[in-house]
Amino acid sequence: MNVIIKNLNNGIKSVIINDPKTYNSLSYRTLGDLIKVFKKLDKDKNTKVIILEGSGNGFSAGHNLKEVRGHKNRSNHQRLFNLCSKLMLQIVEGNKPVIAKVHGASYAAGCQLVASCDLAYSSNSAVFATPGVNIGLFCSTPMVAVSRKVNRKHMMKMLLTGEPIKAKLAKDIGLINDYFPKKKLNKEVLKLANVIASKSNLTIRIGKKAFYKQLEMPLKKAYQFTSKMMTLNMMAQDAKEGISAFLEKRKPKWKNK
Repeated sequence: MNVIIKNLNNGIKSVIINDPKTYNSLSYRTLGDLIKVFKKLDKDKNTKVIILEGSGNGFSAGHNLKEVRGHKNRSNHQRLFNLCSKLMLQIVEGNKPVIAKVHGASYAAGCQLVASCDLAYSSNSAVFATPGVNIGLFCSTPMVAVSRKVNRKHMMKMLLTGEPIKAKLAKDIGLINDYFPKKKLNKEVLKLANVIASKSNLTIRIGKKAFYKQLEMPLKKAYQFTSKMMTLNMMAQDAKEGISAFLEKRKPKWKNK
């Protein structure tokens, strides 16, 4: 398997893409492994937060071009891109919050993977790109995820030039939340993960699903939908406990119900 799962503290799991010889390229095998791992963790009641990272010198170079070049027919290419899209949807539609922890380069589908995560943090030396245009292959599927995080002008420049952007610009345009010196990156990401893990799992699950669904709706429909979701959330034991704890000035005791 090209993916490693590490158990950290407080229900936090680290998912590591472990194919450093190919710069953690998203091959058939790696995509399949990642899908299996995310499905497994999504069903795991003890998993509260997932941190996604790459081994070796960087996060991910995107698709394995040697593998892609070996595909001789259209169906093989379609299968690869469908599998990649399945992974991205698994992350977005999953119950657990996913934090990308990025060092080195995140190119093409690797950049898409970063954009698909709920939160993203990088080292200050990290670079991001959608460079498909340089090899005659426009980054059409990566732009789906990235264009939902950054504005159109910045997205089009990345797509049309294929040039990498540094961590500071990635933060400024909304691709990542923040960046840190590499030595501090792990500490900062883990600190954030612990904050999220301290919340009610049920509340996080309801909120994540509601967030992404309402983004695709017209304003009026979004308010109608989220009003129903808040009502549903309000009926949960954790909401009652949280409100009581706040009013009684004590820490809540979550039951995730």
